[in-house]
Amino acid sequence: MSGIVVQKYGGSSVADAAGIKRVAARIAATRRDGKQVCVVVSAMGKTTDLLVERAREITDAPPRRELDMLLTCGERASMALLSMAVMEQGFEAISFTGSQSGIMTNDRHSGARIIEVRPIRVEDELNRGRVVIVAGFQGVSYKREITTLGRGGSDTTAVALAAALGADYCEICSDVDGIYTADPRVVDAAELLQALTHDEMTELSAHGAKVLHAESIEFARQADIALYARATAGTGAGTRVDRIGDPKRAGAAGVTGCKNLVRVTADDMDALVEAAASHSLPVFYLSSGRLYVGLDDVPDWSTIRGSLETAGATVTSGCGAVSIVSSGIGADAKAIATARRIASESGVAIDDVSTSALRITLYCPEADVDALTVALHGAFCEQP
Repeated sequence: MSGIVVQKYGGSSVADAAGIKRVAARIAATRRDGKQVCVVVSAMGKTTDLLVERAREITDAPPRRELDMLLTCGERASMALLSMAVMEQGFEAISFTGSQSGIMTNDRHSGARIIEVRPIRVEDELNRGRVVIVAGFQGVSYKREITTLGRGGSDTTAVALAAALGADYCEICSDVDGIYTADPRVVDAAELLQALTHDEMTELSAHGAKVLHAESIEFARQADIALYARATAGTGAGTRVDRIGDPKRAGAAGVTGCKNLVRVTADDMDALVEAAASHSLPVFYLSSGRLYVGLDDVPDWSTIRGSLETAGATVTSGCGAVSIVSSGIGADAKAIATARRIASESGVAIDDVSTSALRITLYCPEADVDALTVALHGAFCEQP
């Protein structure tokens, strides 16, 4: 038997029994090709959203620990059902939770980070010829607490396992056929990318692109693993993410928008950073006197906001950001000036600008994110 392949299937791919059976057939086809297969699966459809809604019917600020206990139920249901479906395809299969798979995390709830993978049981079952189905999005801390990895965390489970298992490659399968230069639901002219570097994908994911979880790219880069973002139901090659990318590509790698940000300002910057640390807030951007925070993995924000305001901080909701990702763009003053000019011509007020070697990010009202994304994509990604 040849090497190991890790496949991850998103919630839309396993939304119902028919979808689970289609995924099982795809897994079986890979197995027939002689590969050992480890599969990571998300919760079915909108299960996670529904569980969050149930929690919010009880409290406006669900305690993170209890929310983690609740949300991990979704992936456990998916893994067991998919394991049954693979067995119906004629192959032995076994399902494991994140903790059973050796996914060890820090002790942060709602957005934990993987610190180590000990895939002993996974390796044993693969060597027995079984397909191993792993619940994504979850792990166990060194305190033996169940933790979740944040929205999109099943990607990170998959890539971390691929790295630990020495997999040939890792497939991230969903209802889209790859990674585009922008969200095609926002930008009609968005084009499918053939390849990206790990660094380009990290910048896109960390600043709003939802196709791959940002932390997953870190594992792929460290282990030099190629990722393939592909459609579950398609036959296309999808988008490859590796250390080489696409050196022939003209234009920027992509433009991505991020919503659901808040801006926190305070006179005492040291106190603001300490407050962010004490509440385990995910920092999106920090500059002198202001802090931008993404709220996707902060379920108890209403309580934290009250605490920050009591301490004298000013909190502004309804913030957003739009980022352009391209090699060397952050050091290109002409590109920065062009981005600012386009925002002005589009009637978008810019609150702040940040850069890195591969990125320019413009901070603006959340209501303007889509319009600015379209405008910047036209200037930086669409060839005349």
